[in-house]
Amino acid sequence: MRALLVDDHPVVREGLRSMLTCDEVTVVAEAGTGGDALRLAAEAKPDVVLLDMQLPDMEGLAVLRGLKRSEGGAAVLVLSMHDDPALVRRALDGGASGYLLKGVTRRDLLDAMRAACDGATVLDPALAPLARATPVADPLTAVERQVLGLMADGLTNREIADRMRWSVASAKKSVQRVLEKLSATDRTQAVASALRLGLLR
Repeated sequence: MRALLVDDHPVVREGLRSMLTCDEVTVVAEAGTGGDALRLAAEAKPDVVLLDMQLPDMEGLAVLRGLKRSEGGAAVLVLSMHDDPALVRRALDGGASGYLLKGVTRRDLLDAMRAACDGATVLDPALAPLARATPVADPLTAVERQVLGLMADGLTNREIADRMRWSVASAKKSVQRVLEKLSATDRTQAVASALRLGLLR
């Protein structure tokens, strides 16, 4: 994943760069202002942008909208110290692929970046109570939502196949697509992620 780091504090950018030092991530650029973020996003064409909402020259939501209008189509993950529900909702409504708090762990940050690059919407675990009240983009089709519900009920692939009137192979393939879209390694993780995103009631 090619990443652009946007934060006006050099020490924060340095910390993020250190956290993201791995074979899976390349930090292609860093920006300390909204203007630089928009310019570098166009030049470096990152896959994912980690965006602080408090920048010295531009309002964070304006930067977010500008990034979403840019040709590269990078996923934008807001990385903020503020857990204000209204700000979270505005960021997600503005096209952010997720909202994370600056206390996020390295593992959760990498998981969120993978999910965002795959088209999913993610929230920091500490913001889970907001999931029910915050509209988020649904990464699943209607059929996949149905399969997810059956997974949550504990049905096996064969039982899902019987319920959906599919072959076992088709059921297995559909379950795998749900896992991939939710960036989950198993059913338990998928259901937990779906609950956090408000995809299951």
